[in-house]
Amino acid sequence: MVPRFVTKTMHAYLDYPVALSLMILPFVLQLGSSNPLALWLAVVAGAAAFVLTLFTDHQFGLLRVIPYKAHVAIDFLVGVAFLLAPFLLGFTGIDAWYYWVNAAAVITVVSLNEPFQQESASHAPA
Repeated sequence: MVPRFVTKTMHAYLDYPVALSLMILPFVLQLGSSNPLALWLAVVAGAAAFVLTLFTDHQFGLLRVIPYKAHVAIDFLVGVAFLLAPFLLGFTGIDAWYYWVNAAAVITVVSLNEPFQQESASHAPA
């Protein structure tokens, strides 16, 4: 069994820096040599991740309307999209590796998230 130790708090601490890195690193690494979408997909994903974090119900969310569980599910879908993007969009070289490394990181963090706590429903005795 894989230990699941990434807490909601740890995840919250990672969200903003990861979003910002998705918006900045594609320019630093000069992504887009195999397809201009390699640059812009990451930038758009970073902007969306930033907004998602602002609206997530965790300590660094400002509006807290998106349940944390939904946030993690969206992260997983982004990881899968990053894994498939090089194949589907023809990214090669550093463009492809950038997405594969990010996919591995996102899917790893999501898979190491602590199990979600079940909200206990109070039942009145009959």
